[in-house]
Amino acid sequence: MADLTPLQDDEISERLAGLPGWQRDGHAISRTFAHTYHECVHLAMYVAAKAREIGHHPDMTITWQRITFRTTTHDAGDQLTEADFTLAAHIDAIAAGHGAVGIEPG
Repeated sequence: MADLTPLQDDEISERLAGLPGWQRDGHAISRTFAHTYHECVHLAMYVAAKAREIGHHPDMTITWQRITFRTTTHDAGDQLTEADFTLAAHIDAIAAGHGAVGIEPG
């Protein structure tokens, strides 16, 4: 598992700059992707498998043709850690591999 030391605001901003489409959501980061409903369900399954592998799990919300991932580190008091940004990069790679399109925060 990654370092569970909570990140400072400047570190969070720096890491977010390297993950286009992700946004800060309080003490978490989140991103929404668009795809067909069934492909969103498949995407959730692939992300869940990767999450199990790395030992860090996002919250996932599936709605019609949208899936939102939200991650924070519960073991660090619901703070952002390196583990959240590592997971976000994995989610981006899995989503790209499945043809999901990131929805820009707005």
